[in-house]
Amino acid sequence: MCGTGSDDVLHLAANAFSGPGDEIIYVRYGFAVYDIAARRYGGTPIVADDADYGTDVDAILAKVNDNTRVIFIANPNNPTGTLTSGEEIARLQKSLPGNVLLVLDGAYTEYLEEDEDDGALELAKSKSNVLVTRTFSKIHGLAAERIGWGYASENIIGAMNRIKLPFNVTTAGQAAALEALSADDFVASSREHNQKWRQWLSDELGALGNHGLRVIPSHTNFLLVLFEGKVTAEHANSALMEKGYAVRWLPGQGLVTGLRITIGTEEETRGLARALREILEAAG
Repeated sequence: MCGTGSDDVLHLAANAFSGPGDEIIYVRYGFAVYDIAARRYGGTPIVADDADYGTDVDAILAKVNDNTRVIFIANPNNPTGTLTSGEEIARLQKSLPGNVLLVLDGAYTEYLEEDEDDGALELAKSKSNVLVTRTFSKIHGLAAERIGWGYASENIIGAMNRIKLPFNVTTAGQAAALEALSADDFVASSREHNQKWRQWLSDELGALGNHGLRVIPSHTNFLLVLFEGKVTAEHANSALMEKGYAVRWLPGQGLVTGLRITIGTEEETRGLARALREILEAAG
């Protein structure tokens, strides 16, 4: 099924499979929409502990009870960029009761190497309680068109289709998505560019560890950078904005010390690294 961005599909999953008194689990530092979707339909959000900013399968399983209806996992995770292995995802699914829907949000899947695939689509093909969501907003660059999709068993998709708005995806969005599916060269070049400059920026910022910076290893098109020294993430965010760079400070997601920095062009990436170094060195 298609939706107005994968956010729409995530909300449909929460609406179709949970309600007042039900619990929806997601990992700490998970995608902000999960909390919103849970509360929107009367459910109770349950936050499982993370494992160094990544998904901890055992922590999630420890939260499962008779009231659990949906589990949301972003893999790779947003906003931390961490990746959970296919083995761990399969172990999670195998350990869940059949009436708990496991939603695997793969918005950043296209940035992964082939050997990093978490097996989500294969699980959705063979297991009746797995929903995979994807989007054209990231590597395909069609965020403004708001088009995402979900794949699951007939029963899951049927339940979501029954409550889906009838005109949720525009004709222009559908046409753009179909064209994007044939743009293999663009996707490949975007992935290659991202891998090169993500590693470069990670190395550059990692070299600023003496200023209290810590870079979380990423499998997406952004880096989560923690500010644990004299310069705070809030100050760095404001100072970078004054220099013309828009990054994302994340206090609303419990990451007061973190900035999420997207990989841009070579010029933008080099410029941001230079600007951040200047900000840190000015603080002493």
